[in-house]
Order: sequence, then C-alpha cells, then structure tokens
Amino acid sequence: MQIVGLKLWQKCGLWLFILLFCTVTITLAAPLRHAISPTNIFAPDSTPAHSIYRLSIFLLEVTGAIFVIVFSLLAYAVIKFRKRKHDDDSEPPQVYGSNQMELAWTVLPVLIVVVLFVSTAQVIHRVQDAKAPDRAVSVTAVAHQFWWEYRYSQFGLVTANELHVPVSDSKNPTPTYLALLSADVDHTFWVPRLAGKTDLIPNHPNTMWIDPQETGLFLGQCGQYCGTQHAKMLLRVYVQSREDFDRWVREQQQPANSDPSVAAGQALFVTKACFACHTIRGTIAAGKVGPDLTHLMSRDTIASGALPNTPENLRQWVHNPNAIKPGSLMPVPDLSDQELGQVTAYLLTLH
Repeated sequence: MQIVGLKLWQKCGLWLFILLFCTVTITLAAPLRHAISPTNIFAPDSTPAHSIYRLSIFLLEVTGAIFVIVFSLLAYAVIKFRKRKHDDDSEPPQVYGSNQMELAWTVLPVLIVVVLFVSTAQVIHRVQDAKAPDRAVSVTAVAHQFWWEYRYSQFGLVTANELHVPVSDSKNPTPTYLALLSADVDHTFWVPRLAGKTDLIPNHPNTMWIDPQETGLFLGQCGQYCGTQHAKMLLRVYVQSREDFDRWVREQQQPANSDPSVAAGQALFVTKACFACHTIRGTIAAGKVGPDLTHLMSRDTIASGALPNTPENLRQWVHNPNAIKPGSLMPVPDLSDQELGQVTAYLLTLH
C-alpha cells in the first residue's frame, strides 16, 4: 500500500511540476502592456526590448523542456529501479559501445547549442545593425560620476538626468538613437522596458536605439558599478507625444529666465565659482563639469533621481550634497544661511 501511494505521489508531483512550468511560461509569454513596475523586464515597450524578450522566452522554453525531459527520465529511473526488499544486490546489466546512445547525447546538444546561437545572433544583428531613418532623434548621452548628460545636437540644447524622447508608432516611426560616451569610468545605460544593457566606455563610443510605443515614464539604472554613488545614478526616460516633445524642445531652447528679484542669488552663483562647473545659458556660466542648470526647475528630480525637485530638497542639496550622495564629487559651497537662501531662490526661477 505504501509503495502504491509513493508511486501515485511521485507521478502527481511530476505532473504538477509540468503544469506549473507551462503556466509560468505562458504567463511570461503574454506581454504585460500595463505593468505595475516601470522596470518590469517582462513588459517590453520598444522594438529592441521586444526582441530580447522574445529571445529570452524562447531560451526559457528550450531549457525548460530539457529540464522537464531530464527530470522525467531521472524520476522514472529512480522509481522503476529503486532498491526493493528482495533484491540480491547484484550489478545490473551494463551497456557498452551503443552508437545510437553516443550519437544522441553528442548530436542533440550540438544542435540545441547551434539553434540557440543562431537565434541570439539574429537578435543581435537586428538590434545593433538597424539603420536610423530620417525622422530619428539623435541624442548623445554622456555618463559622469554620478549623473547623466544629454546633448540634443540637432536641436541645440543640453539637459541632464531626465531624457525626453518622442513616442514611436507604426504610422510615424520615430526611433531615438543614442551615442553613448563616458567622461570618466565605465558605466552602463539600462532601461529594462526599452532596451538591453549597453556600456559607456571611456574613449570607446557605443550606440543604441529605442522606439517606445507608448507614452509615460520609464525608469532605469546605471547597470555597472562605477563608484561610491553607483546605486543613485538613476535613469528617467520621459516618452511624450510628438506635440509634447516639440513643445519641450522649444522650451528647453530658450535662455534662462532673468528675474531682477533674485539678482543677489545670481551674483553669488558667479562669485562663489558655481559657474565654473555649471552652464546657465544666457549668463556667463558655461561650466562643463556639472549638469546644465538652464532649466533646472523643469525637471522632476535632482541629484540624478535621488530626490524630488522641491525647494527644500534643492536647498539641502546646495548646502551639503555629500549628506545626500556621499562621494558625489560636487564641492560644498561656502555659503552663509542668508546666501544659501539667495542662491536657492535664484535656482528656483530657472524653469
């Protein structure tokens, strides 16, 4: 009775495992268009991400099938050839020189590896060798410790940390092509729902492209350890309708606001040498070490996504950036409490 129960339990367990595996595979194979997480790798929203997603599902199915077959044969052998009470402990018959078996365990793995290799090579070719159409938006992304610089050469503007791109649909394909550079060490540009990881290596330009197919905010992360604040080198990609993107471009092309009421803060920005690191178009500030601040207050976050862009957080960041991002390489300005308020008030006008 116990032996029959054991056999039944083992068979049921095997079929339950197969059912669970198939359920998980089918679930992952259905793209989650409205994913809860903006970094969900199973909810691709761009052609490169779709290609990688389909390849990953195919690999999962192949390797899963291999696992199920091997596990089933192993379970069968364990059940059928288990030790019984009346066994004489003699060695079972041995099989030698079976050409069929040797061909099977040699040819089949080779064929599987070839199929996986060809499938992967096709995806790499489609993603890396795609030609940019005339409507494509070109952006140069420069990674710094520990923030992102975005140069829109065709529009004559520079911004930081928050990448804005137009949505791309089948009627009006508008991909965004990124030239990836590094100003210091190795970084990695990775927005899971839009594309795979691509490294930014000093003195070795790389490229990638995305064509987001729905509007919204897509989050990412520098995917390679690049120093103390690697974990807070966040990526924010805003996908907008073409009209909203064009409006954003026009606004970003404008020089900085000139507000006489904060002239004292603007003067301090220059005298305290902030202008040596930062650019504010329309003023003498033309530094390239830190982010462009011309339209600082148009951004949702500061410190590369580490904090919401609020007056309180901005004041704290100017006062002591190392309290928020230790090792952020931004020097602490020598400002009195009154001067800190004046500089912050000036920055708050940069819309």
